[in-house]
Amino acid sequence: MRLSSGRPEDNQFSYGYSDSGASGSQRALPSGRMQRIIGKPREEWTVDDLIEVVRDEGIQIISLMHIGGDGWLKALDFVPRDFSHLYDILAAGERADGSSLFKGMGIPTSASDVILKPRISSAFFDPFSDQPTMVVLCGHLGRDNQPLPESPDTIVRRAYDRAFKETGVQLQALGEVEYFLGKRPDETDIYGADDRGYHATSPFVFGESLRRDALTILADIGIPVKYGHSEVGYIPVESKDDFLWEQHEVELSLLPLPEAAEATVLTMWILRNLAHDYGMRCSFDPIVRAGHAGSGMHFHLSPVVDGDHMGDFDENDVLTDPAKWLIAGLAAVGGSLMAFGNTVEGSFVRLTQGKEAPNTVTWGKYNRKALIRLPIVARDEKGRPVSPPTIEFRLPDGSAHPHLLLAGIAQAFVSGKNLKNREELLKLSSSEEAGKNPNAVSSVPKAFDEVAVALREHRAVLENGDVFPKHAIDSLIEKLQEQ
Repeated sequence: MRLSSGRPEDNQFSYGYSDSGASGSQRALPSGRMQRIIGKPREEWTVDDLIEVVRDEGIQIISLMHIGGDGWLKALDFVPRDFSHLYDILAAGERADGSSLFKGMGIPTSASDVILKPRISSAFFDPFSDQPTMVVLCGHLGRDNQPLPESPDTIVRRAYDRAFKETGVQLQALGEVEYFLGKRPDETDIYGADDRGYHATSPFVFGESLRRDALTILADIGIPVKYGHSEVGYIPVESKDDFLWEQHEVELSLLPLPEAAEATVLTMWILRNLAHDYGMRCSFDPIVRAGHAGSGMHFHLSPVVDGDHMGDFDENDVLTDPAKWLIAGLAAVGGSLMAFGNTVEGSFVRLTQGKEAPNTVTWGKYNRKALIRLPIVARDEKGRPVSPPTIEFRLPDGSAHPHLLLAGIAQAFVSGKNLKNREELLKLSSSEEAGKNPNAVSSVPKAFDEVAVALREHRAVLENGDVFPKHAIDSLIEKLQEQ
């Protein structure tokens, strides 16, 4: 099934338009403003292109942003002294303290220097800076000038590359970013009701404007978005919490795993910044209040072979081989991935209180209680799918570290290809079979010590191909056991 991969540069639009000096209402496709100004696809950008943008757009600050061990965006800011200094920043990056950035991952303070290495194709204008600022995302290099093994950026890229090398499949993903917005109520808040917020519009939800601002900003910085909407969750004011909460979701578009991880982190960054500007709170917690709908961080996955999306059934209604590998791999080692996808105490509350959260290892079509779900695909009047089929992994939540989680999923995918009991596992874990014999279905871990057991059991899957460093897995198991 050949469809656009979701990358902005895959869309067949003219890139010759520049909107410098145009009013905010005058827009053109592609939606990424930097791409419109430079006039060519991201993968063709050069250091000289960015220098020209800095000069023409009056940029004052260069911010090298990157992902720390905690999964949050970090920043190192520069005010270039001259164009020679600007070139050096963009071409070579700068040093940083790896032991502070990646605590608990085995980098000693006595040998902790790392290099932030800019990726020119990632540049965008900072939408929240009071000063004209260009952001460039970075990877991390070690003292040997090679990708730093402990860096989440390195880990997800190695996992993605290994999956392609060993299976011939390019694994793509998109995140469903669910979040709660909270504010102190006023006289306008008269419509909210629990379990009635799904796809609600203003004035029945107060967060619509913020969500639409987020969609616009994501498009402006070059992140493809599928859609946004209000979600089912609503939490009224209670004596212990004087905030009113409602739930929303932004669903991104398919991208290769490393870019999908970055898109998810940037989406969360944008939502937090907007909530701050709006005087609201933004929570990605799995459970804001017990008994109410929680927030997942579901990831939709698509194995792509020569441009064909293979996460579905063939013409005989049989799962494609790549789909089998992915589903079986996730069913086999999904519990261990909770070390990256379900990292706070509320994660277990979400999984045990129902509300469409999965708690057993099953898969199936359309079933929202399954751990792994094959959603319906929209089609036009000729039966043509208008978006790729995907395989949805419903276990993770808003506490997830997207880079490490997607790296783990890629490792599970390769493992699924090599499983000797794959067909038996697929049969036993199917929703239909589980309905006949529910006692035979295994449960997902219900506590940190159970996640530690699963991680220890399946650590070889993650460490294969030198993707996850052994000492990093050791540290994570120790941390889980202490919680």
